[in-house]
Amino acid sequence: MSAAGGRRRSLLASAIESIGAAPVATAEPGAPLPAAIDEQTPVEKPGAPSFLERRGAAFDELTRSVKGLTIRLKPSECSIWPGNARDYALLTEERCASLIDSIREEGSNREAVVVRRTRGGDLPYELIVGTRRHFCVAWLNANNRSEIDLIARIETLDDEAAFRLADLENREREDVTDLERARNYRHAVETYYGGVRTRMADRLAIPKQNLHNLLQLAELPDAVIAAFAEVGDVRVRHGMRLSPLIKDDGHRASIIAEALTIAAEQADRKAGGLDKIDGSKVFERLVTASSKPKVPVIARRKAVIACAEGKEIGQVISDTRAKGITVNIHPKASASVDEILEALRPVLEGAKFAR
Repeated sequence: MSAAGGRRRSLLASAIESIGAAPVATAEPGAPLPAAIDEQTPVEKPGAPSFLERRGAAFDELTRSVKGLTIRLKPSECSIWPGNARDYALLTEERCASLIDSIREEGSNREAVVVRRTRGGDLPYELIVGTRRHFCVAWLNANNRSEIDLIARIETLDDEAAFRLADLENREREDVTDLERARNYRHAVETYYGGVRTRMADRLAIPKQNLHNLLQLAELPDAVIAAFAEVGDVRVRHGMRLSPLIKDDGHRASIIAEALTIAAEQADRKAGGLDKIDGSKVFERLVTASSKPKVPVIARRKAVIACAEGKEIGQVISDTRAKGITVNIHPKASASVDEILEALRPVLEGAKFAR
């Protein structure tokens, strides 16, 4: 057992103990559990499974018990909780090769995944922690190693507690990308913490500035993210610099335009078997695009009031439907009252309030 693995298991165990057994809508109410799995039995509610059904479920878990708080499951018995940062769709045999080899040699995953019971779902369990381990065992089952089971630990967790537990493990995993974690945090702060960032930072015991930096990364438009060849190339520091620039209307268009150009280049290089444009180079090009001179805004010249001879005698200061028309007659204009009134006639007839 590696020192890092032992430390991770210790952290997860401490986190689970600190969470406690809060009532959970998704947990199976009234299901008596073996003492080795769950010593707290929720109060039975109307509509709960019958005694025989609950006893059968508990007996089934006992018969599959491995040691302590773990049981054997098949990956097909678990749905994947969507609140986890890791994107299951991005997992591949190549990305998980070393873990697949390890589980194949061990005959199971050495480190237990964490699941919770589901009520009314298509599958009896929902995976909270251990997405890669789930993928690897599922891959092995589909590739001539159907005897390998997924070792799992059952916990009673509400969504917020499940998020904190999954986040604690993800912080220990180098292969969870900054972008995956950032988007996970953006969802969590609204879903579990009412949009209050300080509350979320306190619950996760992380510096508020770190949380702010991650949320800045999550704010980057999809077009900017697409400029990077791989999501793993997008880093927190990129969001810290680019997010404020993109919020500036004077820079946003040029950054997006450059991002689209880079994305097209990335596609061409991939199709041609060439190396990708490195993430640091992409970042530099996007920042440089923001420093290009802004297109000057040409001030609109106010409408002129002129007499019949074409001589300017005033200007239209404003012309709106709400407040009417405001004109300015030059005090030194050498025109008679009749000439001024005649010059104002077309202005008044064409005024917005009169249309």
